[in-house]
Amino acid sequence: MEDSKMYRAFTNILSGDPDKAATFYQTLLGLVRHFDSDWFVLLTHPDFPGFEFGILSRDHETVPAACRAVPSGVVLTFVVADLEAVLERATALDARIIEKPTLTPYGQMRVLLHDLDGSIVDISSPR
Repeated sequence: MEDSKMYRAFTNILSGDPDKAATFYQTLLGLVRHFDSDWFVLLTHPDFPGFEFGILSRDHETVPAACRAVPSGVVLTFVVADLEAVLERATALDARIIEKPTLTPYGQMRVLLHDLDGSIVDISSPR
């Protein structure tokens, strides 16, 4: 269907400090800044073409006031090669670990943590 052609899709999270949040994800997962402003940062990854991850200032005028609360109902999942290395970086970043490494029913090891703004982050690794 020509009218449903999609050009781009990416996830944005809200943050009280997009610069600090971007640094967290850069350090945790090796993401790099593709675009940077005082209210929005777009991160990419050199090994994952087409991947984009945005961080918006929760107080920016483009975010409706009713949508600025701490996130809930969303889990951000990143599948990585070395779960232990990412867990070490998360610990060094003072990320709050929700669930220590656990073998999932679908065969991956998984760590659940909160990022600096309270988003739930699932770091998984194939077994």
